[in-house]
Amino acid sequence: MAQDDAMTAVDNIVTQFNTYEDFLDSQITTVDLYYLEDEGLARQLVELGYRGTGEIVKREDFEARKAAIEIARLAERNQKKTLTSAGKDLRDNFLKALAVREEDNRTGKVSSVIFIRDKNTHGQEISGYIDYAHRLKNEDFEVYFSGKKRLLPRTTDLSFYNWDSHVVVCNSSSNYQVIADNPDGLLFKYKRDRKILNVDPKAQPGDNSTRIPIQTDLYIQAVIFDHVSRRKN
Repeated sequence: MAQDDAMTAVDNIVTQFNTYEDFLDSQITTVDLYYLEDEGLARQLVELGYRGTGEIVKREDFEARKAAIEIARLAERNQKKTLTSAGKDLRDNFLKALAVREEDNRTGKVSSVIFIRDKNTHGQEISGYIDYAHRLKNEDFEVYFSGKKRLLPRTTDLSFYNWDSHVVVCNSSSNYQVIADNPDGLLFKYKRDRKILNVDPKAQPGDNSTRIPIQTDLYIQAVIFDHVSRRKN
């Protein structure tokens, strides 16, 4: 607990002063300057702990914590920039569900597979499974979260089926290997931990995986499968 208190004290000082010299100056009294007649010497005595009116903080601790706080601030700022769902007025449950999962899919904490069934621009019924993290990495989702376009399966996704033309396409992605020759239905093997994701609605989805149907006005049917990898990098 004492260590936590010390860290909190350093953080308070680091956020209060721009430089270590500013902190040292705050510890120097007018009496110190009167007798020492040297600001540099006064700072040195405070740094060494011989003078001062408050907390003693070493220069290396101040500068290390200052750098760590700045790195964390920049990382948070960059993360907000990369979240294309941030600040969007999301009305539909499907888009809300994607937004909730965006950050975790970008960072690899969760790997989501999206099933969508609907009609394309030609009025043909299509369905397919989408590797959400893979799509996030390779295209700008701002058009989907802003409502300019609808997210639909493509022939380049994990699987694609056109119910009118009976075209069937399967592709492995950067995250999943497609197992299409399984007699009981389509399976996806997550490459990171080699766990099997079973998308059959009558079966269990698999270890560390969940199946969540989404009530949405955007599609005929939408389901999201979330897989949490237990493998540590």
